[in-house]
Amino acid sequence: MATRPGLVGFRISATHGGPVDWPSMAAMWSMAADLGVLDAGWMSDHLTNAGRERGGAAYESMTTLAALAARARGLWVGVVVASNTFRHPAVLAKQATALDHVTGGRFVLGLGAGWHEGEHDQFGIPLPPMRERFDRFESALRVLSALFSDAARTSPGVTLDDPFYPLHEATNEPPPLRPEGPAIWVGAGQRRGIGLAVRYADGWPMPGNRPGDVRYFAEKRDEIRRALDAAGRDPDDFTFAAQMSVGASGAELREARETALAFRRAGANHVIVGVDAGLGSIGLAAMASEVAVPLREAAR
Repeated sequence: MATRPGLVGFRISATHGGPVDWPSMAAMWSMAADLGVLDAGWMSDHLTNAGRERGGAAYESMTTLAALAARARGLWVGVVVASNTFRHPAVLAKQATALDHVTGGRFVLGLGAGWHEGEHDQFGIPLPPMRERFDRFESALRVLSALFSDAARTSPGVTLDDPFYPLHEATNEPPPLRPEGPAIWVGAGQRRGIGLAVRYADGWPMPGNRPGDVRYFAEKRDEIRRALDAAGRDPDDFTFAAQMSVGASGAELREARETALAFRRAGANHVIVGVDAGLGSIGLAAMASEVAVPLREAAR
C-alpha cells in the first residue's frame, strides 16, 4: 500500500466565480482519473465561497469526496484543509476512516484551526480567539491520533482526559485500512503549528491563500525539516505539498509550468494545482498536458 500521494494533484476551485455544479465537478474528476498523469484530487473545506466575505457556492467537502472517490478510482483524495471548528474530531475520525475504506487507503485528512469569519458568523458556528482555537486544534489532533491507534481498534478502546474532547473507552470500528490510520497533514505554518505537524502529521500543505509563493514554501519546508530532524523523525518520510493555480491562456499555462518546476526544485514532493471550475474539462486537460506532464518528466 502506497504511503502517500505521487507528485501531482488537482483541485477544482470556484475562487474566481466559476460555476460549481455536480455534473461538471463529477465530469472533471472522472476525466482526472482517465488522464493517467494526475495522482490525487483535493477539495478545500468551506461552507461558502472562500474568496468572498460572505456567501457563494460550495459543496461540503467530506460527503462530496466520498461521492467523487468512486469516480476517480486509483487516485488519492483529500481535503486541504478541514476546518476544526466545523466538526467534532470523533465525527471527523469516523468520516476519515470511512473515506480510508472507500479509497483503499488513499485518503489524506488535512486539518487546520479554522479562519473564515464570514462563514462562521453566517451559520452561527463559534470561531474562538486564536489561542483557544489552537488549543482546540491541538486537542483534535490528539483525539484523531488516539482513534487511529491500535488501541482503538478493539474494546476497551481509548480513554483521553482532554478539556475539549474527552474520550471514554472509545473504539473506532471498523478500524482504518491503513495500519496507522489515514494520513494527517497539518495546515499551519507558525511555530506552534509546526510543532503540531512534527508531533502528529505525515505532511504539511502550504496555505491556500499563498498559491505559487515558492520562496515562502522553501523557507517553511526548511524550517519544518529542521524541526523533524531535531525530533528524531526522518524529513524524507514527510510530505511537503505546494499549492498553486493555473489559468487558460498559453502564457498562464507556461507560467504555471515554471512555477510547478520551481516548487519541485524547492523540495515539494507533491504539487496541488488549482483549476477554476469555469474552465471545465478543457482547462483540466490543458493543465495535465502543459503542467503535470512536464513536472513528472522533470522528476524522473
